[in-house]
Amino acid sequence: MTLPPEPRANPDLVGHDDPARTLEEAARSGRLHHAWLIAGPTGVGKATLAYRFARWLLAGLPDAIPGRPPLELPESHPAFRRIAAGAHADLFTLAPNAGERGKKEILRADDARGAVRFMSLTAAEGGWRAIVMEDVERTDTQAVQNILLKTLEEPPPRTVQLLVTAAPDRLLPTIRSRCRRLDLAPLPQPVMKALLARWLPEMSGPDRIRLAGIADGCPGTALALAEGEGLALQGLVEQVLEGLPRLDARRVHVIADGVAGRRDAAALAVFFSLLRRALAAGLRQAGRGGKAAPWLAGRSLAEWSTLWDKLGRLADETERLNLDRKQAVLTGLGWLSMR
Repeated sequence: MTLPPEPRANPDLVGHDDPARTLEEAARSGRLHHAWLIAGPTGVGKATLAYRFARWLLAGLPDAIPGRPPLELPESHPAFRRIAAGAHADLFTLAPNAGERGKKEILRADDARGAVRFMSLTAAEGGWRAIVMEDVERTDTQAVQNILLKTLEEPPPRTVQLLVTAAPDRLLPTIRSRCRRLDLAPLPQPVMKALLARWLPEMSGPDRIRLAGIADGCPGTALALAEGEGLALQGLVEQVLEGLPRLDARRVHVIADGVAGRRDAAALAVFFSLLRRALAAGLRQAGRGGKAAPWLAGRSLAEWSTLWDKLGRLADETERLNLDRKQAVLTGLGWLSMR
């Protein structure tokens, strides 16, 4: 597996030239909005774009490189190297962390207060300053979002805030209203297949095609699934759907063991994410008048939608409260199975 660098050090932005060009044109116009909400599905490249723009801005808005994508900065540039190393004084970043007890990764109040303190300082190098907030919707309390709101209410000059989120609706309306929104769309399947061929040369072609389909145009998601046995977990999801509407009790326990027994603690979250993705795809197809999947029989679309929500809350609570993973799978599959 040939993994790309983490977002702050990734020189490549694939498939998002238009959003990148929007940021570049806004900066060059002299009327750059002070806060941008970069939204899109998980793993699509939002953080990569945020860091790409931040380093280009802190490098002094260098001229475009003919024939090259927008916002490109050579890896040899000092701003690129310092941001990749987390050592640029005019860039502040915050991202969810697990805290001392290793619980769910969230943005915490101390991190948010750090952003407020950064906003009160002057630029160390006399130019622009930038804040990148990753997964900004992942807070444990509304109070944390209220602290972040303070950074948006009275922004200092020549400072831009880049809020990265896969769930903008979870943010306070007052946060959303103060940001200019920039949406990133999933990548086309041919682009995904080319990327996965480069990153996963040891994986068979059919498996890469299957992985690209599961990831829904999000390269980061595809890599996470490849690292976390995503194809195997997808196989368990398919077993669930094949067994509905009435799941065999022995099969349910085998599936639950298959999820809970994995070394990767994220397996539960991945399993429920893939399961909910499959349910959502079936619901969308049926809602648009397409052929209904056999497992939809016996329940209304509204009931399935409610179950989709319940499964999301179950996965979230199991991770946040460190509950028994096997029991969570048994509970979720029990909800799906008709009695």
